[in-house]
Amino acid sequence: MADIYRPSFRLRPSEQRTILLAGDFIASISATAGAIYFWYEYSLYRLIAGGLRPNVAERIIQIDVPFWFYLLPLVWLLLMVDSYELHISSNWRKTLRGIAVAPIVGLLAYSLLFTFNIDPNSLPRIAVGAFLVLASFLTLAWRAIYIRLYTSSGLMRRVLIVGAGKAGHTLTEAYRKLNPPPFLIIGFIDDDPAKKSKSLDGFAVLGDSEHLLDLIEDYRISDVVVAITGEVKGETFQTILDVQERGVEVTRMPIMYEELTQRVPIEHLESDWVIRSFVDQVRVSGLYEFLKRMMDVFGGIVGTLIFLIIFPFVSLAIYSETGFPIFYSQPRLGKGGKLINIYKFRTMTQNAEADGMPRTAEKDDPRVTRVGNFLRKSRLDEMPQFWNVLSGEMSLVGPRAERPELVAEFQKQIPFYRARLLVKPGLTGWAQINYGYVATVKETVVKLEYDLYYIKHRTFGMDFNIVLRTIGTVLRRTGR
Repeated sequence: MADIYRPSFRLRPSEQRTILLAGDFIASISATAGAIYFWYEYSLYRLIAGGLRPNVAERIIQIDVPFWFYLLPLVWLLLMVDSYELHISSNWRKTLRGIAVAPIVGLLAYSLLFTFNIDPNSLPRIAVGAFLVLASFLTLAWRAIYIRLYTSSGLMRRVLIVGAGKAGHTLTEAYRKLNPPPFLIIGFIDDDPAKKSKSLDGFAVLGDSEHLLDLIEDYRISDVVVAITGEVKGETFQTILDVQERGVEVTRMPIMYEELTQRVPIEHLESDWVIRSFVDQVRVSGLYEFLKRMMDVFGGIVGTLIFLIIFPFVSLAIYSETGFPIFYSQPRLGKGGKLINIYKFRTMTQNAEADGMPRTAEKDDPRVTRVGNFLRKSRLDEMPQFWNVLSGEMSLVGPRAERPELVAEFQKQIPFYRARLLVKPGLTGWAQINYGYVATVKETVVKLEYDLYYIKHRTFGMDFNIVLRTIGTVLRRTGR
């Protein structure tokens, strides 16, 4: 096996995120220093242009840097929070989009502060503009270096999958959709003699569990993924323990699937998964609940103010195209299956469900009006629901509030579907920002996988990330 590439070390996802964060932080600190220098030079230039000699101008020039200006590196990291998902940070096109959106959001926030600030001199426009420009270019340069390093096979994990059945196929199927891949799949091992020397999804079955230790040595494996459906044989289990003792990372297929897709593989979960995931493993703290509610109240107040501003214009647009009503309300299921009424700007024609049968909205749905299409893409149709957020029936972030009839139907066909009612529904959510309209049961399964991933992994940081990404969605008008 002399021709096998033998990397000296490999980066795990947490290590990659740490490197990303450190690089962005250094870039933003450098941008802050550069912006202050540019501010100084610009102020000096203005004094000289006003008639002062350079040596006199240098003696009298003063720039008063406010304290908050030194916090801009942290603000920049928050603006870039969307790009710390590895499947985004390793993709050049998505990275460019993230870096383009960050300064726009920052500029809009600064403009809002500048408009309502009593003392405009405390907000240095030149310095803030210089910071946003420098931070964008320096971060772009750093991310180009990171992507180059990330795609180097010497830094990537080498993965061997134990089990070439349905679970293994699901994993490789998800893997093939990622470009660039987050690690290298070397192949499978499987004890089924019929699969020996065969290929699954382009990856060879290299041997059986008896040869696992030799294969790990020969192929320099860093990770083993257990994708066995059903009971694991005692000999295989002992071999996997031996592998772990040698320092190789052993991961179950559902965990690796979550890492790859930020979804939960509901078709490959045991019946007690909900209890183990949401009772034994995940107990959100009281601090998280408090911070989440504070964010909901603050966001609800801001959203209600924006709603009041846009209400006359949106109402006129809807009325001019299709007349009344301006709003519509529907019963939806909230946390614990509690029935709530939500309100939206009407985006469909009148009597869109004239037959009385509830249907999910589809992509390019003919029932959606031209004004409604704009409202949906910009997410403005959701603005009336800020009242539901303020009242505590909904949250800013959570699974989409669904109609009782559809929930009753889906839970008959999709395992764990009702688990999404363990938390409050949200105006936006992990599924909403990662997936589009669903028109089939198969697509609903994918969206549920995103919802359950959020419920399992939810933190205040994740909620804040989703809110920021939603703002980017609104600015790009790519809402669903």
